[in-house]
Amino acid sequence: MDFYYLKNIAGRRLVGLRWWNEVDPQSGDSHWVFESAGEERVINATDKRFFWLALYGQPVSWVALAVVAIVKFEFIWLTLVVIAMVLTITNTLAFSRCDKFSQAANLTSGVFNTGNLARNVGGAMISRLFR
Repeated sequence: MDFYYLKNIAGRRLVGLRWWNEVDPQSGDSHWVFESAGEERVINATDKRFFWLALYGQPVSWVALAVVAIVKFEFIWLTLVVIAMVLTITNTLAFSRCDKFSQAANLTSGVFNTGNLARNVGGAMISRLFR
């Protein structure tokens, strides 16, 4: 439930990002598709911080629960923890890639719209350092 909610609802509403995996029926090759809401959507900074903190905090908590299961010799719970870790890490990696692609798309659209390449690239690099 957490994987579905985070992937399909929370990611789209809180940070304007979505991802999914498509399989080409002809060749059987799969590829990831990333989608962002665009620059026109205003995203609340608190929601964004909470989303990314929770997204990166979940794998850490599942690793801690795996250590607890190993220390207590309750290996039956380890299967649940491993499944949850795989789903959580998949979500984390996919949303991270989705965010990088959306930032790159926003940067290139801003550069080509204003025409001042050096100022926009330099400003984006500096803002990225201080964020």
